[in-house]
Amino acid sequence: MSSAERLVVIVLFDGVDLLDVTGPPEVFALLRREAADGEGYRVVLAAGTMDPVTTSAGVRILPDTTFAALAGRRVDTLLVPGSVEADDTGRTRAVADPAVVDRVRTLAARSRRVASVCVGAHILAEAGLLDGRRATTHWSTAAQLAAEHPAVHVDADPIFIRDGDVWTGAGISACLDLSLALVAEDFGEAAALRVARQLVMYLKRPGGQSQFSVPLEPLSTTRRTEDLRHHITRHISGPLTVADLAEHAHVSERQLTRIFKTELGTTPAAYIESARVEVARHQLETTDATLDRIASACGFNTTDTLIRAFRRTLDTTPTEYRNRFRSTVRVTAPR
Repeated sequence: MSSAERLVVIVLFDGVDLLDVTGPPEVFALLRREAADGEGYRVVLAAGTMDPVTTSAGVRILPDTTFAALAGRRVDTLLVPGSVEADDTGRTRAVADPAVVDRVRTLAARSRRVASVCVGAHILAEAGLLDGRRATTHWSTAAQLAAEHPAVHVDADPIFIRDGDVWTGAGISACLDLSLALVAEDFGEAAALRVARQLVMYLKRPGGQSQFSVPLEPLSTTRRTEDLRHHITRHISGPLTVADLAEHAHVSERQLTRIFKTELGTTPAAYIESARVEVARHQLETTDATLDRIASACGFNTTDTLIRAFRRTLDTTPTEYRNRFRSTVRVTAPR
């Protein structure tokens, strides 16, 4: 393993959810492609033996190593997927095999950080790793987690939660959001954003409820469109009229509208508003800037315009969004 690589161990056991296991490695593999100097992660799948593990989907996976072989090894990130079963009424319940719980408890003691994917939070809770911490899990088993582990502060709403060196994720697809957050912590927001674009990731509301739907920058197929997108990003606080963009691209306004429709599937105005909402969203998450200041920095000019754009695009208000997704990390507010 390269000195620039971080060891990620994913716990395997029979009945594990397949996407919980395969999702994070896809994110980490894309990081290697985007990163320089061999930075990234080395992912290993660990189980009790080297025998194939049968997932909940019936797909068999071969472990890379055993828990015993990892004895004494320092682990950068321990990822714990989950497993569910249906009771007699058809209700979904998370399961936590005692042998797996013991292994996780032992490995966690040698890990820099621990993260659960979806209902893997139940395994962390059984191992005592969530006591006194705020945690999330899939919405369908959140009540179970709270009832069985009253020492855990369960919040089923966020996509993921970080409490110290322990992370928990909300749902199966949210394992990608969680993995991107780990990448951002280790290699920076820019690296995580590049990976997200490769995945064509969307910002989603957690908990199986209605989704926010602002995409990261859409893929384009021509250099001219790519240049237009970057021009919009660089001048997000400016007026960015169709006439301005047409002049920048050396085309007529009618041709510019056709380019946006063909390449990005939207109008110039709708794309600009989406880009401004994306920038405002990030500032709401990471700064204490006032809505007036954010509106000005993102080209909305007035708070009312910002609020209307959020309602159209995300079906929420900037204040509601900040309350839900506010990060514990603060950066300097935009001026």
